[in-house]
Amino acid sequence: MDADPDMTATRVEHVVRRDAALLEGDLRTFLGSLAPGTTSLHGAALHRSLHAPVSDALGSKVGQQALPPAPGAPGGAGPLRPSMVYWAYRNYRGFPEELPDEEASADLAVVRRVAVAVRVLLKAAVVLDDIQDDSDVRYGEPALHVTHGVPVALNTGCWLIMQALRHAADPAVADSLARSVAHGFTGQALDLATRSADTRAELPAASAEMRVQFWESVAERKTGTLFRMPLDAALAGLRVGPEEQDVLDGAMRRLGLASQLFNDLTDVVPELGGANTHEDFDGLGNRVFLELLGSGTAPEDPDGLTGARLKAYVLGHPRLRDTLLELSARAVELKRSAKEAVHGVCRSAGAAAYFDLTIERKGHLIDRLHETVRRQGGA
Repeated sequence: MDADPDMTATRVEHVVRRDAALLEGDLRTFLGSLAPGTTSLHGAALHRSLHAPVSDALGSKVGQQALPPAPGAPGGAGPLRPSMVYWAYRNYRGFPEELPDEEASADLAVVRRVAVAVRVLLKAAVVLDDIQDDSDVRYGEPALHVTHGVPVALNTGCWLIMQALRHAADPAVADSLARSVAHGFTGQALDLATRSADTRAELPAASAEMRVQFWESVAERKTGTLFRMPLDAALAGLRVGPEEQDVLDGAMRRLGLASQLFNDLTDVVPELGGANTHEDFDGLGNRVFLELLGSGTAPEDPDGLTGARLKAYVLGHPRLRDTLLELSARAVELKRSAKEAVHGVCRSAGAAAYFDLTIERKGHLIDRLHETVRRQGGA
């Protein structure tokens, strides 16, 4: 990685904010293109059943703030979410001062479309996931299916997927995104299987190794896809070579596993889980539960562990604190290893700082979780 002493943290953040503001502007343009432009019965009906729910799905900012508003900075009037798509562009094509004719760059045009397509797909995933999980609230707001009804929300989520693939335009990007969508649906299928009687009986009876393999297969396809999809699509659009694609894919896989560990652990750590603590205890795919099954006395009737029985088993398990400490340490190590791998392909110190600023939205919480568990255990 080349030395870049002049690329200060402040300047990097300015570029991150500018890129994030550009994405928000492109999303507004995307939404503006949906207006039917007519007051006919057809136009009014389409607005109610498609355009309004699409706007609600893409417009929500609650829980999504990554960079706080900053007066005078690009996009300073509202919250901004840095994009891994733009990190790839900055790493492989350079920062603004290195690209005097950036506005005319064909690569930037591709990346702008990729970034919008990725955001639309991520929002579509939220819509469909909330329906499948019967979640009434997302980030403190009513879920889309609560506001507009399940049929409209389901149609909206599917429409968003198709529109995102179309918006990507570049065949290589569209192919990358389609593969990511397929991975995500596969992971969701595995997660949904944990609610079936057969899987609920098979998981507790399996070996510890098989339980962990099952958990990883779900985490890689669900949470891992959320990290890998933006970068895979950007690399496809920028025609980055397969060797670096493999390095970055592995790094995003590790970040996905670390993030899912964080999600599972916070389900039993009130300090970070907040109001959502213990909400997923009926899902036997939680890594904490799968680990506890392999230590100590096996529970009676394990496939019948639901509700209060499951909660009591987990929270009262003598190995719970040690398990939380081990898994939180594992999450920290996965995150550290992923960042190290990405830094290894960064073309400049500025690109490394851009990545850190982009990824630390959740990364700092992973570190905080481990420290919280350590303090609770007196370590």
